[in-house]
Amino acid sequence: MGLPFDQNAPKKPTNLTINSDLLEKARAEKINLSATLEQALVQQLRKTERERWKADNREAIKALNELAEKNGLFSDSFREF
Repeated sequence: MGLPFDQNAPKKPTNLTINSDLLEKARAEKINLSATLEQALVQQLRKTERERWKADNREAIKALNELAEKNGLFSDSFREF
C-alpha cells in the first residue's frame, strides 16, 4: 500500500505547541521530531481514510454480506476445513 501523500512535496516549516516535558524527554533521547510527526500523521491519515471508506461502502458491504448469507460463497465447495 502506498503512502497517502506525495513524498516528493517540499518540506514546510511549521510551529507546534507540545508538552514541554515530553519535548525535553524526546530531545534527550535524540528523537527526530519531524520524522516522528510524519509517521504519526501517516498512521492517522490511513486510519481516517479506512474509516471513511468503510462508511462510504457500508451499504454495499451489508448487501454483499446478506447475499453471502442467503446464497453462500463461491469458494464454499473448495473448503477443506
